[in-house]
Amino acid sequence: MTTHRPEPADGVSPDTTPQVHRPGRLRRAVDAVDERMGIKALAYPVPEHANNLTWSLGGLTVVSFVTLLVTGIYMAQFYSPAPEVANQSVRDLVTRVWLGGFARGLHYWAAQAMFVFALLHLLRVFFHASYKKPREGNWIIGSAMFLLTFLAVFTGTVIKWDQEGYEALAHNVEVAKLLGGLGVWFTPELTDRVPIVLRLYVAHAVIVPGLILLLFVWHALLVKRHKISPHPAIPDPKEEVAEPFTAHLKRVGAFGLVLLGVLTLLAVLVPPVLGPTPVEGIEITRPLWMFWWFFPMEEWFGVASIAYVIVAVFGLIFLVPFLDRSPHRLWRERKGAMAAAAVLLLGLIAVTVEVWVNNPKGH
Repeated sequence: MTTHRPEPADGVSPDTTPQVHRPGRLRRAVDAVDERMGIKALAYPVPEHANNLTWSLGGLTVVSFVTLLVTGIYMAQFYSPAPEVANQSVRDLVTRVWLGGFARGLHYWAAQAMFVFALLHLLRVFFHASYKKPREGNWIIGSAMFLLTFLAVFTGTVIKWDQEGYEALAHNVEVAKLLGGLGVWFTPELTDRVPIVLRLYVAHAVIVPGLILLLFVWHALLVKRHKISPHPAIPDPKEEVAEPFTAHLKRVGAFGLVLLGVLTLLAVLVPPVLGPTPVEGIEITRPLWMFWWFFPMEEWFGVASIAYVIVAVFGLIFLVPFLDRSPHRLWRERKGAMAAAAVLLLGLIAVTVEVWVNNPKGH
């Protein structure tokens, strides 16, 4: 007896069964981590105009900062912040520690890269008026991080404890004394139990980087909240093509690899110089180029002028959103703000060039 199978209805093959697609192990692992850590929150939309080098300067500043953290942690294992041996410990780091000289060179050039990229990022934000409402607070946070970068370079100069570092500290102490109680932390008078070099090392290795990290998290959260500022030359930002922030991070990562390659070459080909153990009572060195814009002020107007110039310059930077209250964002429509910034910038550049040309070695 032959058994006949029922014919499939509507021409559907009897062997066709619904297939349930299961994600691979890697995808399941990523989803499991994301469920607990919220990684996909980083995939918020980023406008097309932000996916270029100019709008990635903040990301390159972060790459420089991470390089500083890694190399700084390595060097901290061999550095002694006691005044009697600080300079020699740096020499031993360079000559006796595996990759010590390379780590110090990379740290040195990454510090300058961070300063440059932070400054360029600040100028880019100013040029495009990205500090306008509701982003005034983020401008203040970014300015504070720039000031902390400035302090990180200064403290890093001092703690190598050569003649240049000692003279930088001497200027710092003189300026701090002019501030009275406000500047006592920067002077030996705070305590006679802990050397000021050790306190500045703690500031350089812990306090300043810790504050930068805290402000960076705040800064990034505000960028996510307010979104990346629209380009002032684009009339309708809603028509721009957007992609996830994670794709933007890939571009920043590519730029960062190029930066790391350049810093590596500089660390190998142009290693930083370490001066001799300091001698008290003389001034023979010239500071790093970041400090040249107020370096001649001491000779022209006395030590007190250094404090006044620093407070004036950084005070103007912090007050930018409150001084420029116009609704315009195109640079052509902000003639007053652009002219004031140009005068300040050209003045600082002129003083820097003057030091470079007329004061090649120091005082």
